[in-house]
Amino acid sequence: MSVLPLVFTSGWASGINAYAVILLFGVFGATGLTDEVPAPLQRTDVLIAAGVLFLCEAVADKIPYVDTVWDTVHTVIRPVSGAVVGALLAGQSGSLPDLAAGAVGGSTALVSHLVKAGTRMAVNTSPEPFSNIVLSTLEDLGVAGIITFALFHPVAAAAIAATLLVLGVTTVVFLASRIRRFLRRRARGRVVSDPG
Repeated sequence: MSVLPLVFTSGWASGINAYAVILLFGVFGATGLTDEVPAPLQRTDVLIAAGVLFLCEAVADKIPYVDTVWDTVHTVIRPVSGAVVGALLAGQSGSLPDLAAGAVGGSTALVSHLVKAGTRMAVNTSPEPFSNIVLSTLEDLGVAGIITFALFHPVAAAAIAATLLVLGVTTVVFLASRIRRFLRRRARGRVVSDPG
């Protein structure tokens, strides 16, 4: 299935910013830069909705704690978007390969979304807002770069997305264990200092 690398990459990117993926695919298809984009993603109403929602995400994603609430809401939206985009990229016949592509796109989006949400929770423990702004900007640029690259070099882009996914999962596991260790030490400190 030659479209699988593109589906995997779009799934990874959808887990980070689903609206940017839809908007980029739609613009690239509508302007004729590629013929890989299915017609439903090129519709004007889809482009307008994706553009407005992308702008909302661009703002919400840069505000500490608001980004975590936004991520929580998108725990369902991003994987579903990854699945829909994956199925559309594979074709619209409803065949088993299309459904498999949807499953690959959706599951990849779910994992990358969980990595993003976990990383953001860890970043929100820092007292300053600048790390959120920098991380959000890097995510947006990363999604734009990898989707653009994937349209012309899908296998190489999928390899990059897979590497980023593995690194992301490793980072979240590392951060989660550090945060748990920090909370345990803090709780022990309270117990020791509390004579009652």
